Amino acid sequence: MLWTIIGILLIAWLVGFLFNIGNLIHILLVIALIVFIARMIRGR
Repeated sequence: MLWTIIGILLIAWLVGFLFNIGNLIHILLVIALIVFIARMIRGR
């Protein structure tokens, strides 16, 4: 589930970067990265 969300956000970030949609995608990507790191530290 988490890998699916990360994959979707990465694709959305690439699309946003290519078409200059805005900073919302970048903020979502950073949030996803923080959640991923937090789950890795917890050992799940």
